[in-house]
Amino acid sequence: MADKWEIKRRLADAINDHDVPRMLDLFTENAVFVSPVGLAEGREQIAWIFEQFFKGFPDLHLTVWYEATGTDNPLVVEWTGTGTQTGPFLLPDGRELEPTGRRITLRGTCASFIENGRVVTHREYFDQLELYTQLGLHLAKDDPASA
Repeated sequence: MADKWEIKRRLADAINDHDVPRMLDLFTENAVFVSPVGLAEGREQIAWIFEQFFKGFPDLHLTVWYEATGTDNPLVVEWTGTGTQTGPFLLPDGRELEPTGRRITLRGTCASFIENGRVVTHREYFDQLELYTQLGLHLAKDDPASA
């Protein structure tokens, strides 16, 4: 059986290759993926989330710059993601942001729980506001309620 860190590194490689089938082979059938963009349960939903990012950022690349190798489970890494939004990107309200051509640099971390050679739970953490700001989006203040 592959060592847990080997699986974690294979997942990073598959993400960087945008190879969804290879990524999914590393997850259990009922794996859970948690991120600022939402919760995905099972391989089909996990694939959908990654496909949205790959569609919007065809050159998306994660550079892992720290591995907390002193832990057994979860396996924690810090990374920097870079890419250019040259495709449509799904926003939280269901609209698609048309390609902006803007380059992003996003810092994040993730924790993977691995059992029997497969990822059971994977949690990504990054600043969603940082991502949207780099894409040229801004917070909007709602109209104040009538008194």
